[in-house]
Amino acid sequence: MKRKRIFLLFLFLLTILLSGCGEKVEKPEKIKDIEYTVQEESEVPEELLAKMKEKQKEPFQMTYETEGYVYIAKGYGTQSTSGYSIRVLELYESAEGIVFSSELLGPAKDEPVLQVETYPYIVIKLQNLGLDVIFE
Repeated sequence: MKRKRIFLLFLFLLTILLSGCGEKVEKPEKIKDIEYTVQEESEVPEELLAKMKEKQKEPFQMTYETEGYVYIAKGYGTQSTSGYSIRVLELYESAEGIVFSSELLGPAKDEPVLQVETYPYIVIKLQNLGLDVIFE
């Protein structure tokens, strides 16, 4: 009987510890959507492309500013096959900055893939609004 009480007390304390005090992180409130264009590799500034190639094996996110534009780059690291794509989920202006989120999409089930390492990334170009970029 004493063992059962100790066990129940242990479970109760463990439950309390695991529940913890979590802080809910809220997304910045949208002021307006931002127009952008997805860049082909040939359209990406050489300096940015060189930095991306240095980091391509690991996930990365970076920005690059030039001539009144901001380039937002996000890479998803090494993938073991071809066929990956990236979708922009959100790009908008908030009081805190420019909010950018994207997701990696795997190859379609019926799509033929090559068993070769790939390094999927996306680069988008937008007007320089003088705001920080918040990656989500």
